Amino acid sequence: MLRNKLVVGTWGAVGLAETVGLPQPVGIFSIVAAFSQLEIRIASVSGRRHALKFPRRRFLHLVAGAAALPTIAGIAKGQTYPAKPVRIVVGFPPGGVSDVHARLTAQWLSERLGQSFIIENRAGAGGTIAAETVARAPTDGYTLLQTWTGDAYNPSLYLGLKYDYMADFRPIVGTTLSPLVIEVNPSVPAKTVPELIAYAKARPGALNYASAGTGTPQHLCCELFKMLTGTDMVHVPYRGGAPAVTDMIAGRVHVMFDFLASSLEHIRAGKLRALAMTSAKRWPALADLPIIGDFLPDFEAAMPGGIAAPKNTPAAVVQRLNYEINVMLADPRMKVRFVEVGCEPITGSPAEFAELIEADAEKWRRVIRAAKIKLG
Repeated sequence: MLRNKLVVGTWGAVGLAETVGLPQPVGIFSIVAAFSQLEIRIASVSGRRHALKFPRRRFLHLVAGAAALPTIAGIAKGQTYPAKPVRIVVGFPPGGVSDVHARLTAQWLSERLGQSFIIENRAGAGGTIAAETVARAPTDGYTLLQTWTGDAYNPSLYLGLKYDYMADFRPIVGTTLSPLVIEVNPSVPAKTVPELIAYAKARPGALNYASAGTGTPQHLCCELFKMLTGTDMVHVPYRGGAPAVTDMIAGRVHVMFDFLASSLEHIRAGKLRALAMTSAKRWPALADLPIIGDFLPDFEAAMPGGIAAPKNTPAAVVQRLNYEINVMLADPRMKVRFVEVGCEPITGSPAEFAELIEADAEKWRRVIRAAKIKLG
């Protein structure tokens, strides 16, 4: 009788049976080790039993190899991915900030990995339509979400969402921080943030501000501005940023926080007047423009964006995408392209992206609660 037995485990045994030269098909085998030798008892599908004895050193080699099989399988999964086209679902229309970022990423991945990464725009409801689409998708890595901080704070806005962002998604990588610019129509005499605050305080309710819709970053930034300054301005929500900018230029609305990519050409043309950036540092494209934190130290806004997948997407696929996208974000040419569309490239692990987006979302949840913003 064997003494001091160590039961190592039960595995599917076809691969190990091939290694040690056992007859097949093999169903299940159990391993019992003693100090001096190893006995492997194997039960085949037919019910026959086979016994083999090995020196302890040989046993340890076999155990180590078997333990590595799940890892090897995972690596193989990552190396063969993608084997077919991948879709990246975007919650906003073509030409918007999220769409532009997704297309830059898709182009890079298509060229690097030799498979098409296809953009699918599912616009509406602040990105919740796209998020729900991806949350329900197969967890095989072939449906991804171009995600942003709003996906994490939307459950505080929308009643009855059929998904939980923090529970139903697996972050892959953060790609960008997107600051906004506070701008006015040239008919507003303010040329600095302090002048705008003074002008608005002297005329409570007389100024209005545009947004790309209720609950969007443009809306929440202006609500934060109102809270910190004690000003009273009227919200005018639009169906997207483009019509809001059009009415800003026409003078139908007075003030707007907007993503730089949407407004930069109009600022340069003198159709809009920029007062400050919401970033933590000055922006290269508008180097003479101050940051809003110079006047309101508690105000900083740069929306994190990146790529996420359904929660049970294989770890090997997540690791492969994280690596490839981080390579993109470190490429000098791609850095320039991202800056040109008004965002700061970032890199990091899936865990770092999860922490970043959750911390940013919590800030905006507080604004949502304070302003009592709700959507059905």
